[in-house]
Amino acid sequence: MMSQMPQLAACPSCEEPLESGDRFCGACGYDLSAVPAPPDDHPTLTMNGSAHPPEEAVDVDWPVVPQPEGAETPPTVHLPTDLPGTDSGGIPLPSNAPPQPTGSPLSPATGVRFDRPPEPDEYPLQAPDPRVAADPPTPAEGTKVCVACRSGRVDPDGYCENCGHAQPRERDHMEQELGPLAAVSDRGLRHHRNEDAFAVGQCVLPDGAPALVAVVCDGVSSATRPDAASLAASQKAGESLLAALPQGTHPQSAMHEAIVAASHAVNSLAQEPATAREHAPHQNAPACTLVGSVVTPTLLVVGWVGDSRAYWIPVDRSSPPARLTEDDSWAAQMVAAGLMSEAEAYADERAHAITGWLGADAYELEPHTASFKPDRPGVVVVCTDGLWNYAESAEEMAEVVPVDAAVRPLHSAQVLVGHALDGGGHDNVTVAVVPFPAPPQGAVNG
Repeated sequence: MMSQMPQLAACPSCEEPLESGDRFCGACGYDLSAVPAPPDDHPTLTMNGSAHPPEEAVDVDWPVVPQPEGAETPPTVHLPTDLPGTDSGGIPLPSNAPPQPTGSPLSPATGVRFDRPPEPDEYPLQAPDPRVAADPPTPAEGTKVCVACRSGRVDPDGYCENCGHAQPRERDHMEQELGPLAAVSDRGLRHHRNEDAFAVGQCVLPDGAPALVAVVCDGVSSATRPDAASLAASQKAGESLLAALPQGTHPQSAMHEAIVAASHAVNSLAQEPATAREHAPHQNAPACTLVGSVVTPTLLVVGWVGDSRAYWIPVDRSSPPARLTEDDSWAAQMVAAGLMSEAEAYADERAHAITGWLGADAYELEPHTASFKPDRPGVVVVCTDGLWNYAESAEEMAEVVPVDAAVRPLHSAQVLVGHALDGGGHDNVTVAVVPFPAPPQGAVNG
């Protein structure tokens, strides 16, 4: 059985008069069936005298406060606790509550406790923060410490034994300044690791003249362990040059032998156990490119395999700069054969496919060397394609090399790496800056 709708005189929504039996308001369409029926119980009343008390309470003999007559003083207002009363059993209540003992934690009027300890301004940590050790122990000499807490030792997996912070990889960004020459290498903005490496050094020739050495290597990303290849090649070539030059070996011959030694070092990385090949049969041998320079007071020698380059930038910029190396690449071959212009060749997607490299699967090792006798001061920029991709021609490279590069090699190398990163940093970037002529040993750059 359907419940009957409440009878309303006006629409609850727009107050339009209604007729008996209306299901919807004729003015606004309000659904009258949604109006709740009047409650059967008695609502709670406010204590402002605006509503009559319920019938069962009408006959209650409520106390009346006597009103003063004339100029009499109004009666004193009492708190409920000041008046006598009875409990639910009719027993009279004591007129005064018992006094609270001295030092009671209860407020006599409200019963609120005030004995809670004050809240501290700071809450102690469950364990001391390892990054702010009060007196961190001094690590033993040569021990690698955490970059976060500066106190924990870094385990072989690259994590701090104290706070667990993962350590940045050392090769992501490397800088080295050695007397008058310097080198910087950076991972770039797109690669997940740095596969470049460098080696710089200086030595004294048999006649007492100084010699500066810089070697830069670029790991071949399509090969296995390119980062290991570039590191092994750069270190071995640098060691070979610094050992041969003081013995009187001609710098150009020393450069050739250094490239051969670097090739053997990379080849040795491919000598893996047979089980390693079984688990990764499609992996090829580690490989890298190499470019190096030797600078003496009168001679400039460069050597290379692959597409890493060396540039000559004169200090006074009065004579044109020059590129000192020729790429072992598909693009260079196209240009040399007269099949393409340089612009066309390097615009091709095959431009950076190298035709020469260091590695066990190289077609044939062909070290390139060249010697020059500049007639004015300048700097040699030795770099990977991560830099020259953004300054390909000698003129473009000269524009981005700072004018004070010969006396501020580290700053200049940093500027050149920054130029590549600003251009997009699509590859690892490595550059060495070597002044010509080599200054005397102990000379201070000014």
